Amino acid sequence: MQHETSFRTFSDFYPFYLGEHSNRTCRRLHFAGTSIALSLLIAAAVTQQWWFVAAALVQGYAFAWAGHFFFEHNRPATFKYPIFSFMGDWRLWWEILIGRVRL
Repeated sequence: MQHETSFRTFSDFYPFYLGEHSNRTCRRLHFAGTSIALSLLIAAAVTQQWWFVAAALVQGYAFAWAGHFFFEHNRPATFKYPIFSFMGDWRLWWEILIGRVRL
C-alpha cells in the first residue's frame, strides 16, 4: 500500500485516491454526498444563508465516510491528505458525471 508515501502533487495522489474508491457503493455515496454538497453551496450563495456551507461540509463528508467505513473498509484519505482528498472528491464527482468513472 502507498499509505506511507508522501504525495508531492495531486497528479501523483489521484491514482492512489482512485484505488481507495474501488467499491461501487462507496463511489455512489461519494457522488451523492458531493452532489448534495454542491446543491447546498448553491443554496448558500443564492439565499445568503451561510449555514448551508457548514451543512454542505458535514453531510458531504458523512456520505463519503460512511462509504469508507461500511463498504470500502478503509480509512478516508481525508485524514492524511485533506487538501488532495478534497480535490479528489470533486474530480471523482466530475469524472462520474461525464462517464469516465463508472457508478
